[in-house]
Amino acid sequence: MAEFELDKEEAKSEIDRLREELRYHEYKYYVEDSPEIADSEYDEMMNRLIELEDKYPEFKSEDSPSARVGGSPIDAFEKVEHSQQMLSLDNAFNGEDLKDFASRVRKNLAVDINYDYIVEHKIDGLALIIRYENGSLELALTRGDGQVGENVTANVKTIAAIPLKLNKEIDIELRGEVYIPDDRFKELNEKRLDAGLEPFANPRNAAAGSIRQLDPKVAAERPLSFLAYDIINLADGEQIETHLDELELLEEIGFKVGWYQQESSVEKIIEICADWVEKEEELNYGIDGMVIKLNQLELRQELGSTSKAPRWAIAYKFPAQQKTTFVRDIIISIGRTGALTPTAMLEPVEVDGSTVSRATLHNEDEIRRKDVRIGDKVLIQKAGDIIPEVVKVIKDVRTGDEQEFVMPEACPACGSEVFRDPDEAVHRCLNVGCPAKLREKIIHFASRDAMNIDGLGPSIIDKLLEAELISDFGDLYNLEHEELAGLERLGDKSAENLLEALEKSKERSFDRVIYALGIRHVGSRTAGLITAEFSSIDELRAAEISDLSAINEVGEVIAESIVNFFASEENLEVVKKLAEAGINMSLEETGAEVEEIFAGMNFVLTGSLEGYTRNEAKGIIEDRGGRVTSAVSSKTDILVVGENPGSKLEQARENDVRILDETGFNNLLKEG
Repeated sequence: MAEFELDKEEAKSEIDRLREELRYHEYKYYVEDSPEIADSEYDEMMNRLIELEDKYPEFKSEDSPSARVGGSPIDAFEKVEHSQQMLSLDNAFNGEDLKDFASRVRKNLAVDINYDYIVEHKIDGLALIIRYENGSLELALTRGDGQVGENVTANVKTIAAIPLKLNKEIDIELRGEVYIPDDRFKELNEKRLDAGLEPFANPRNAAAGSIRQLDPKVAAERPLSFLAYDIINLADGEQIETHLDELELLEEIGFKVGWYQQESSVEKIIEICADWVEKEEELNYGIDGMVIKLNQLELRQELGSTSKAPRWAIAYKFPAQQKTTFVRDIIISIGRTGALTPTAMLEPVEVDGSTVSRATLHNEDEIRRKDVRIGDKVLIQKAGDIIPEVVKVIKDVRTGDEQEFVMPEACPACGSEVFRDPDEAVHRCLNVGCPAKLREKIIHFASRDAMNIDGLGPSIIDKLLEAELISDFGDLYNLEHEELAGLERLGDKSAENLLEALEKSKERSFDRVIYALGIRHVGSRTAGLITAEFSSIDELRAAEISDLSAINEVGEVIAESIVNFFASEENLEVVKKLAEAGINMSLEETGAEVEEIFAGMNFVLTGSLEGYTRNEAKGIIEDRGGRVTSAVSSKTDILVVGENPGSKLEQARENDVRILDETGFNNLLKEG
């Protein structure tokens, strides 16, 4: 029998019906864990929808459930700046740490204010930031370095637990964790073994690797799930005052949220954390601790954040998993400041889902204190579940063949004499030409928080040094295409990409340049504090210890380190090379007195601007008295439109909002 032919109106009606039914069953299965139909029935509806959308392409939609099958492969992930910096959480490892946290909160809030906390699971997955415009999924980013993430939208659309279209047509940006349930992870590894493939080490690695597949069809085949736990930005009109309101709204618009409990007593919170240490194995997903957050959002604003973490939240880390193994050797690694760090080479052992084959021993004093010898049986753990460390030596099983370790008197890399300051526990190589120090300095210079030179990793740096194409990081900007293309396993395209990355790095801000120089004791935050006071490299070079130590949080030790850095002719030569290459050696002139030409005006930004990041444009508007909101409303005065604008453009037209492209925005800035 011939298939019944639908006209366009009938086809659209059936497509709409199938989409609505599929969204409903996805919600029942992935959010409520209560499926109402068999998988085969779901597949039958999905196949029918795909068939109709292929036959009537004019009705295709990016938020259709059919988008979950995965699109075309991509060449690389686009880097996108977050709308606001993604901070980490400070850690608590015991009840006393939690009490200290609660005391700090109480101390910084008014005595008569009532407040409480929400306790949640700390999911052991991969953090995602997801943005919806008018209820439709527009963008999904990894956390990245907290400032810039990778655009993984195509892969995220394959995850059925993440709605492509919300139950409300609102603008919202939220955060959650993508993970693989334990039972589905076991099935996944069984299938890989049957296919002759290597099994994944643990669910977190499998989830993270799946999200970063360049082919979305691969991600679509992985059993990924998602739990939402935070709202970053929300359109005007949605009234939420507490974190509890946030979690309830997330559930209302179609997300599954994890376990949570509201508490006001820190003693009760300590009990809850201790209970979940024991109950962790009852869950079908991995957790590595608990998160305690102040419930009231207004009070969070009052407490604020440090440069690294909010003051209103803390992560309670579960006790690290410990294992025993043997120390096969102790080797020395050399850092960019010349510090010699002993590292224990271990008999490989699996700890908390990953194989550990080395552990830091920090310094000679630490080795002596723990009495670690080559050949010892030792107890190891991951410190904060990240860095492996030796906890203690199992001395009862010593045979007498164990060897005591002696710090070398000469640098293993260059043979120069090793020096230990009486006031420090660290041995250092003082040779300015030490090749190991040079390598680490260049790695630091190219790192993400410094000059962020894509493609310039340790292996490429090793090749450049071996070929004697560079003698310091200032030489990077004199590299030529022919030289790079001639290096082993590099080629024309890689050489071209590296040169482009080097050219792009010249745009980095002055504070990042100062951090990249690798001045001892000067981290990224300190670099920002310094450049806020000294607006050019010449001013900084001329500064004295008293000038620098007067800066809040700097102090004499850091000040002396900066002065010593610029007293070195070798360092000045490198700085000169950077300046001649066009690296940014000063703060851009912003004009201390900026006229508030946008006072009382509301702006919305949409799309990608060529001349500004989203945060830069926001800062320019706010410096001039304006306010930037995330959603278009009748109160919006101007919408600034970049490339690939979202639904905000149509909303602006509907609300008769003035619309400016980037050129118009620049003209507005000039003309006032």
